[in-house]
Amino acid sequence: MSSEQLAPTYFERVRSGYVKLKRPISSLSLFGGFVFDAVTLKRIDMFWENLWVVAHLVIAGACIVVANRASGASVETDEPSQVSIWTASILQFCFGGLLSTFLVFYFRSGSLWASWPFLLILVAAFLANESLNRHYSRLDFQVSFFFLSLLSFAIFIVPVVLHRMGPLVFLLSGGLSLVMFWLFLAVLRIAAPESVARGRSLLFVSVGGIFLAVNILYFFNLIPPIPLSLRDAGVEHSISRNADGNYLVESEPSRWLGYFRLADEFHCVSGEPVYAYTAVFSPTSLHTDIVHEWQIYDVRRGWTTTSRIDLPLSGGRGGGYRTYSMTKGIRAGAWRVNVETPGGALLGRLRFNVIVQSGEPALQNEIKN
Repeated sequence: MSSEQLAPTYFERVRSGYVKLKRPISSLSLFGGFVFDAVTLKRIDMFWENLWVVAHLVIAGACIVVANRASGASVETDEPSQVSIWTASILQFCFGGLLSTFLVFYFRSGSLWASWPFLLILVAAFLANESLNRHYSRLDFQVSFFFLSLLSFAIFIVPVVLHRMGPLVFLLSGGLSLVMFWLFLAVLRIAAPESVARGRSLLFVSVGGIFLAVNILYFFNLIPPIPLSLRDAGVEHSISRNADGNYLVESEPSRWLGYFRLADEFHCVSGEPVYAYTAVFSPTSLHTDIVHEWQIYDVRRGWTTTSRIDLPLSGGRGGGYRTYSMTKGIRAGAWRVNVETPGGALLGRLRFNVIVQSGEPALQNEIKN
């Protein structure tokens, strides 16, 4: 029997096996992308980390072009071609890696209390990448994932490159993602004009919807203030700087029951100062400000601001730029310190219940390196 007769038979076996094992292969591709990026990506401003993200984007874009050029259509099929077998798995690997990377970076950057809508979008996309694998033959599905990845990457890489943050930089990030998408679409039109023409309307609706939703979330401060991230924080009884330039803090010993409370207990003598310590990471050369907003809970007025303290922030230190604020005359009750950008985006929140007592509580010393 000739090799020409054997080749189709061999491929039929491969294709049949793929159809049967499609779900496990899909899950393994997704899990592989997640594990690979979780292990290799450390800092948001490192060249090699961002090069990996760019590589994922380039490979994903190439797979979309190749898949649509080979098929000449964007319809679903239960009998995948040889090209679609490989491109579907590679696409899932790349999108799984991209979305897991974005989840890690964005989750580190913001507070779940404020940023959950955007994080929910990333989680939903991450889960859909695995559970909706049968839609990978659809151009609008492929392109929606690709544009969400482009936009998520642009939102944090543009501030890293420009060493600036703010609404104008965010709008520039969105504009850059649209330009890159337009260039990608131009290549796709040349490679697979029939596919683009067939799915043109749905394609622009999905991309436009993603772009509009992300912009609305940003201007309502519902997107984490990436590339900043809160690395360490605590409410302390005293803070001083030692000869090595590190901070020496006095705090109450941790109790095992404290892990089950939403707010720590803070025991103090009436009139003594209370300190809020934070270490906030910022990329190299990105110097900005953060705000410590001290609030107490009032049963009639809710959370009431007692002070807002602006603090300078210098970028580049891996463990975060260390700083603190202080308030005096604190009274018993439920307190919190919001760690924010000047525009109001929430980096993190310290919750604690103040208990005023007559004697000094037991304290321990700790060095913040």
